Amino acid sequence: MAEMTKRERVKSALAGGAVDRVPVGFWRHWPGDDQREDSLALVTLEFQRTYDLDFIKLPVSSAYTVSDYGVKHAYQNSPGGDRAYLERVIKRVEDWDRIEPLDIRKGVYGWHLRSLHRVIREKTPDTPVIVTMFNPLALAFYLAGEETCLAHLRTYPERVETALKALTQTCADFARGVIDEGADGIFLSARFASYELMSEMEYKRFGTPGDLTVLAAASGGWFNVLHVHGQHPMLPRLASYPAHALNWHDRTTRFDLQQASKIFKGALMGGIDQQKVLQEGSPEDVTAQVHDAVRQMNGRRLIVTPGCTYSIGVPHANLVAMRRAVETATMR
Repeated sequence: MAEMTKRERVKSALAGGAVDRVPVGFWRHWPGDDQREDSLALVTLEFQRTYDLDFIKLPVSSAYTVSDYGVKHAYQNSPGGDRAYLERVIKRVEDWDRIEPLDIRKGVYGWHLRSLHRVIREKTPDTPVIVTMFNPLALAFYLAGEETCLAHLRTYPERVETALKALTQTCADFARGVIDEGADGIFLSARFASYELMSEMEYKRFGTPGDLTVLAAASGGWFNVLHVHGQHPMLPRLASYPAHALNWHDRTTRFDLQQASKIFKGALMGGIDQQKVLQEGSPEDVTAQVHDAVRQMNGRRLIVTPGCTYSIGVPHANLVAMRRAVETATMR
């Protein structure tokens, strides 16, 4: 088969078609750099130049979603590069009443759009770009903290739902904004769609409406990814979402690639355990796991990625091995 461009390769994988090789991508956080407009664009572009991945995922911190609401946060040496939440804005149930939609062209949301604009302007034309977003329910958790948010939505559900409507508008506006800037899609994290945190009925009420609204707002994109976080994901409940690809912890949960392929119609993004293999394993271990993932899916409907963000301590040699392994994987 003739060599494909990155865009052609990803589009064919999403459609379940033949590819010259399976697409590959991975992502990490950039503490400090992810707090400044120019730095975020710079590290994004340099990372892509270093590894020549099949798509760019803007490496934002989750805190960008709630900074304009007044949440205080800082990097405190997290191995994953995440920021710690120092002060929440929801402390009493009455505080939910103050949550309103934001103008996504201003403040922290605004400079993220400008950073995206630079990435799109300076990247190679055939490289797709997707932007990480966190669903409205995740924003509610970031505003209040896990314990407070769960307590409030179970005891004052109508109050939390009113705030969720405002958060949904903010998220939907941002989803439309990134597509308007030229992004090819969004990477929507449904972080709390996992049984260790919520029941299916709770997620159906508090999570699903916002998820579907945000995905609808991003419908102008052709590369919209649903990320389901956690070790007990609600994949069967979310499998009908209108996303083009699904990303989750396929190596550490009960849903492996083959099982997920039976319930989700789009492409699967996974195959690599970002902890035991990518961080702690050898380049040979990484190569073997990539080859195994390609064999599982017969080279179709697959984009090789980790199950989530990898640690900033992952060896460079392992990342190089992951990138090179798709070149040598055998497809039937």
